[in-house]
Amino acid sequence: MSEYDQLSKMTVIVADTGDIDSIRKYVPQDATTNPSLIFAATKMPQYKGLIDSAIEYAISRGSNVDEQVAIAMDRVAVNFGAEILKIVPGLVSTEVDARISYDKEATIAKARTIIGMYNELGISKERILVKIAATWEGIQAAEVLEREGIHCNMTLIFGFAQAVACADAGATLISPFVGRIRDWYLKRTKGIKDFAPADNPGVQSVTKIYNYYKKFGYKTVVMGASFRSKGEITQLAGCDKLTIGPNWLAQLKQGRAHLPRYLSPSNGSELKEVHFDEKAFRWALNEDAMATEKLAEGIRRFGADIVKLENVIRDLIKARSRSRL
Repeated sequence: MSEYDQLSKMTVIVADTGDIDSIRKYVPQDATTNPSLIFAATKMPQYKGLIDSAIEYAISRGSNVDEQVAIAMDRVAVNFGAEILKIVPGLVSTEVDARISYDKEATIAKARTIIGMYNELGISKERILVKIAATWEGIQAAEVLEREGIHCNMTLIFGFAQAVACADAGATLISPFVGRIRDWYLKRTKGIKDFAPADNPGVQSVTKIYNYYKKFGYKTVVMGASFRSKGEITQLAGCDKLTIGPNWLAQLKQGRAHLPRYLSPSNGSELKEVHFDEKAFRWALNEDAMATEKLAEGIRRFGADIVKLENVIRDLIKARSRSRL
């Protein structure tokens, strides 16, 4: 039995890509996307139709180029999500604009817009996870959205305080970034080229969150993300979900080693229950230099890729408009 097959018996496998052909190849339960993945996928000629239909949709609804670009950006993400849902039996995650990560009301409005676009395509909100950066404002937005039945995937999780606050807000799912945590610590650890999987700070962070959630009965799903090695993935066997890029999915398909279960609700934990109001949350995040730096960096990176995609969309809209003159 392949490592992929073994892992799938313990953990829900989620494809982390905007490349629909890769998803079709592995047929995971769920799939996640983000602005960087969508931007990469839009460069592939096989997805030109998804871009073109988004532009036509935006031109028909926006009164000027800026409005059309904003509408097209949301529609592109929804178009990719809709195609992915034709393949996966479960859920797809679609991310809100990273540049509104510190604006609660704008995040709520954007999530409603995304869900509305899916509804236009006949897709139920039950199959969508709206991805929101786990800032304090993002977490508060998720609490409102979850009460409305809009399910949230809280992304860019680096610190324990983020995970606790997301669970207290009733978020459906969180995405702790294993590889990026590892990167931060590796850069600051002299004489070590890499961590053994069990000693990997990112793996340890996910394990701590998982054990805490299970001990205190939180329903929020833990989905490890952002992997740098197959060992990071297999060390988290038993986690609720793992979102995995196509390169690691291929290696898991090829691997034949025995895969033990490392995470289990029965493992137990000596962690004490904690809760965070806004002041306590901001202080806890401030005290965690890694989480503070990686959260800000992640938002910047996603924001930069959104701008790149906007520029492409803007040029296409202008070209389409000129061709109609």
